[in-house]
Amino acid sequence: MSANQDFKGRRVVVTGAAQGLGRAIADRFAAAGASILAIDLPDALEGCPEDWTPVPLDLLAADADTRLAEAAAAAGVVDTLVANAGMVPPWRGVTELDRDEWIRVMTLNSWAVAATLGAFVPNLERSTRASAILMASICGYKAHPKQVLYTASKHAVVGILRCAALDLGSKVIRVNALAPGPIATDALMARLATRHAEGGPSPEEALAAMAAETALGRMTTAEDVANTAYFLASDAAGAITGQLVPVEAGLA
Repeated sequence: MSANQDFKGRRVVVTGAAQGLGRAIADRFAAAGASILAIDLPDALEGCPEDWTPVPLDLLAADADTRLAEAAAAAGVVDTLVANAGMVPPWRGVTELDRDEWIRVMTLNSWAVAATLGAFVPNLERSTRASAILMASICGYKAHPKQVLYTASKHAVVGILRCAALDLGSKVIRVNALAPGPIATDALMARLATRHAEGGPSPEEALAAMAAETALGRMTTAEDVANTAYFLASDAAGAITGQLVPVEAGLA
């Protein structure tokens, strides 16, 4: 029997769905016929398609765990969960850390990933094709100077991935994670502009240098990441779980 790549009749939950990688991922599943439950900040959700189910939720709020439980209770069967919401903090070295910033970033990039997955496990159990996809990064298995906080938060996601895949395998819920390389999102372009203002290379020069470091000679796109998420959730990946999948165009 061939693997089913049609998502009609399936429900997909995406956190951080209104913009960036989350929006690209949600759009990819919607194009395949899935119904989308989009979790994001209230203002961000205003630009989402009308046929998506919006869930305004700040994952940094003190009551986020309660709100997640409420969203899950109302969601019904969920076939795919994409825990994508996260942030990239300013570049800081290990001698320049900010305690409050550390807590915010680790809360969103790691706690919220685990908490979102945990909240929707009962929904995923009701599916016959359950999968969860967590958003890690190449910083989940390598490091870069001045990125100690972001790197620590994405290493934490890899730990969540590996434990959750073992915990949920008996429930026939697959858990995998994506490790994107650099992508020319608005957030990255803003950081490159800041570095340029501080005496670094121009954004164009920085992007060209990133592309030159890859085997394919180009940077990864949001569509590349969305397509990989779609594959991991599809029946074609039915025996894949506990895996961190790099999407970085062969970054050296």
